[in-house]
Amino acid sequence: MTANDMSSIELRGVSQWYGNVVAVNDVTMTIGPGVTGLLGPNGAGKSTLLHLMAGFLAPSRGELTVGGAPAWRRPDVYSMLGLVTEGESAYPFLTGAEFVRAAARLHRLPDPAAATRRAIGLVDMVGPMNRRISTYSKGMRQRIRVAAALVHDPEVLLLDEPFNGMDPRQRLQMMDLLRRLGHSGRTIVFSSHILEEVAEVAGTIQVMVAGRLAASGDFRAIRRLMTSRPHVFVVRSGDDRRLASALIGRPAVRGVELTADGLQVQAADYGAFSLDIAGLARAEGIRLRELLPADESLESVFAYLVAS
Repeated sequence: MTANDMSSIELRGVSQWYGNVVAVNDVTMTIGPGVTGLLGPNGAGKSTLLHLMAGFLAPSRGELTVGGAPAWRRPDVYSMLGLVTEGESAYPFLTGAEFVRAAARLHRLPDPAAATRRAIGLVDMVGPMNRRISTYSKGMRQRIRVAAALVHDPEVLLLDEPFNGMDPRQRLQMMDLLRRLGHSGRTIVFSSHILEEVAEVAGTIQVMVAGRLAASGDFRAIRRLMTSRPHVFVVRSGDDRRLASALIGRPAVRGVELTADGLQVQAADYGAFSLDIAGLARAEGIRLRELLPADESLESVFAYLVAS
């Protein structure tokens, strides 16, 4: 087995359900060395997917392997895998150094003190490492938890919303660390609901919606899918009927519907339509009262990806 195989994660038709609730639905993907971002709105199944990869759950259906073997009921997987869950699972009465050293001892490392210093240095927490965790900010607690997950130098690192609570400087440092770990040949998987956050770090993006894998590719491919979708605007003017007639046939317009609340316009391009309608209204002598995007929520973007 090659080094790449040792750190690869393979999912084949994986589903996970809790009673009648389907959390993950028939997901197939291969994740290799480098940084992979799981992108999706809250409730998309990202955390469940990470818990499956970490061996916390047995798939209800399908097959999931880490390093070529199932993660479920395989304690030795934790010698090659580190996990940072979304919940803040750090003991507040310990110092940062004590918390990371405890993880080193649980892994039975030959030199827990040296491993602790190395991991804390990676997350830039040497200064406050002897303070109690109860005195840390949320971003500091997040970083010390990452240090504990890295203390045994794992080949695979799984992180659930790792940038939560971090200030801009901490966020940039963590992004740089994940990039460096990915470039060194480790397999890094992290979840987020923010596209730009994922785009800064991940070479590959896996888009999850309602438990399904909706799209997969690099940032440019995902961004193209998102920006090429139809955009819906609500337009209110001094003469909705005449404006509707003028809009029909315009290059940026896919459809126009006259409603009691104004016009509902489907546009092919957000920016082009916003510019076009202003000039058109001026040329027709129609006063624009309101122009509102009607479907710019993250959920609507992901819903479009699922449908397409």
